[in-house]
Amino acid sequence: MNHNEQMQPAEPIEADVVSVSEGTVIEPDKGNVLVIGNSGVGKSTLINTLLGEHRAETSWGTEGTTKELKIYESDDVPFRVIDTVGFEPTLLGEHRAIGAVKKWSKETLKAGGRERQINMIWFCVDGTSRKLFPKTIQNLTRATSMWKSVPIVVVITKSYSTPDREENIRMVNQAFAGQKRSCNLQAVIPVVAETYMLNESAYAPPEGITELIDKTVALMPEGIQAAAHDMSQVRLSRCRIMAHGVVGTATAAAATVGAVPIPIADAMLLAPLEAGELNAIAMVYGYRKDERSKVFQESIIKVGTISAAAKAIISAIKAIPGLNIAASTLNAVIAGTIAAAIGEATIYAYEQVYLGKKSFEDIEWVQQMVSEKLAGLNVGELIPQLLGSTESLTDAKTIAKLILKLLKNKK
Repeated sequence: MNHNEQMQPAEPIEADVVSVSEGTVIEPDKGNVLVIGNSGVGKSTLINTLLGEHRAETSWGTEGTTKELKIYESDDVPFRVIDTVGFEPTLLGEHRAIGAVKKWSKETLKAGGRERQINMIWFCVDGTSRKLFPKTIQNLTRATSMWKSVPIVVVITKSYSTPDREENIRMVNQAFAGQKRSCNLQAVIPVVAETYMLNESAYAPPEGITELIDKTVALMPEGIQAAAHDMSQVRLSRCRIMAHGVVGTATAAAATVGAVPIPIADAMLLAPLEAGELNAIAMVYGYRKDERSKVFQESIIKVGTISAAAKAIISAIKAIPGLNIAASTLNAVIAGTIAAAIGEATIYAYEQVYLGKKSFEDIEWVQQMVSEKLAGLNVGELIPQLLGSTESLTDAKTIAKLILKLLKNKK
């Protein structure tokens, strides 16, 4: 990733989806990626992050949500993803998933043409399972037996820590090496498709998505590579979307921690949470915590400390006539608003560094920018709008959603 490459901010992406059936017409200017894996492995979440918006259905439970093969695509990504029926933990479920992929593959080969050619297979493996049984690989090879020469990229989902990733990569390589049938395995890429809270002050931010996009494009036929859009724009757009996901998670966490019966202006409960939020955003843009980025982050936190920012906000709140709101809800709103504002300012700061317009040495600039962002918070308007909402303010996620929506509307 070239962090100094000049890029202009990308516009929101519109994605399309169609159910796959015989005769489905796909434009030939893009590649096609078949996404396969067990139910619950995170295929739909991965696809949503790739597209840059929520399109594929996700859920918790014992059964998968994808009941038929579907094609998803986005204007700026030079390949489509074909989501398959997930492998269920039963013999009948396995046969159903394998049969669905084989049936569509036969129809595709019968139709012919480059526009229906599978160019790559993403085999998704749950990184938290710690085991990849030979039968799982056998199911993959059975389902995709008509595409023997197609490159395979194993995507290790939910790979939350460096030790886990190293173990997962070793596990995958051993599992493939033990197969009687050779597979065209080209890469093993651990990913985190959405922000995951390890604890109340530490996050596993989205990672590996831009690497997966780059690797997929690199393994596509030359004609598709040549027709690819400017991939730097795609990387920037996805980094921005993933960073906003971090801010959303941090805002909800701050609202939860902030809903305590003590004056938030005197509480330092959110300082570790803020530090985790900033570090996660930095990692989304590809910056690990070295000494330069550490000083950069500490400068942001110093300006946006809860004790300093909250006192100014509380002073503004006292000026609101006839305010009738529970202290815990008020604290949650204050904490969530500050976490959201600091997160948005941090995204802007790291994006400027990413684009090469600023550097980690621009401490004075980042402090002034964050200070202005916090000073611009008009909680006097925010509180009445929150109170006027039809949504309940007893849930931290709801409070966070409303805060982020209102702050977005103010831009």
